[in-house]
Amino acid sequence: MAGRWAAFPSGSILFEVTTDLALILIIAAFVAGFVDSIAGGGGLITLPVLLLAGATPLEALATNKVQGSFGAATAAAAYARAGHVDLRRQLPAAALAFGAGVAGAVLASAIPTEGLRGALPVVLIAIAAFFALKPGLTDADRVPRMGPALFTATLVPVIGFYDGLIGPGAGAFYMIGFVMLAGYGVLRATAHTKLLNFASNIGGLLAFAVTGAPWWFIGIAMGCAQVCGAWLGARLAMRVGARLIKPLLVATSTVLAVKLLIG
Repeated sequence: MAGRWAAFPSGSILFEVTTDLALILIIAAFVAGFVDSIAGGGGLITLPVLLLAGATPLEALATNKVQGSFGAATAAAAYARAGHVDLRRQLPAAALAFGAGVAGAVLASAIPTEGLRGALPVVLIAIAAFFALKPGLTDADRVPRMGPALFTATLVPVIGFYDGLIGPGAGAFYMIGFVMLAGYGVLRATAHTKLLNFASNIGGLLAFAVTGAPWWFIGIAMGCAQVCGAWLGARLAMRVGARLIKPLLVATSTVLAVKLLIG
């Protein structure tokens, strides 16, 4: 009865998995929170570990939304306190990301996603190559190619929908949108990505909570570890800036692409 919170396995008092698996999941969540707060891609760490712990694919996706929401919220708050993002001004975009995340998760079982999954590694490799090879990507802002209203009305709901539908790489997609289209510097783009990532994450979680039976207890425990990792990662990113964010984004996008290619 894995995944049913009313019946815990032998060896665990609090969680839907045994105590040793719970410890592994909590450690994975801490590492994922650290990585995700800087470059995205935390799901690359937590999803496989949840599957190895015995979760079904739907349970793993749902539980990943539970714990990932903690980390995204922590990173967003940390960047806001440091003055890198005005959360109030970002609320309309966050509302769109939330609604799109709900829609994506609701339609996850109805829309064929094989073609999108096949194209995703190519897109992620392209993102990695862009950040690795393009000169002049610093923390300084540039001239935007798209106004804030158009950016919010177009790119945000598309990525939010993808986050609810599939998920991996959504943070990197938000990030490159802010850099390429909104003209944000690397650190500012990272800061603005986190609230949108949180919003689409919560939207997806609400839908999965109805259909996907998250592992609530282990998900919340992993979420607490995510808070610690995200706080540490956000502080380090704000101290070092693009010199840390760029190589970590390249690494996480590449590893995620390779993992998707090899299955």
